[in-house]
Amino acid sequence: GSLEAVKAFSLAKSISTGKSKSFFVRQKRVLKKSY
Repeated sequence: GSLEAVKAFSLAKSISTGKSKSFFVRQKRVLKKSY
């Protein structure tokens, strides 16, 4: 759902940029798979 995406986005934002980038890319892949 979109709520999980928003949660993941804010989480990635709160983490340091380097870490959040790889985390966000991973999340994007997971979201793509679920769709």
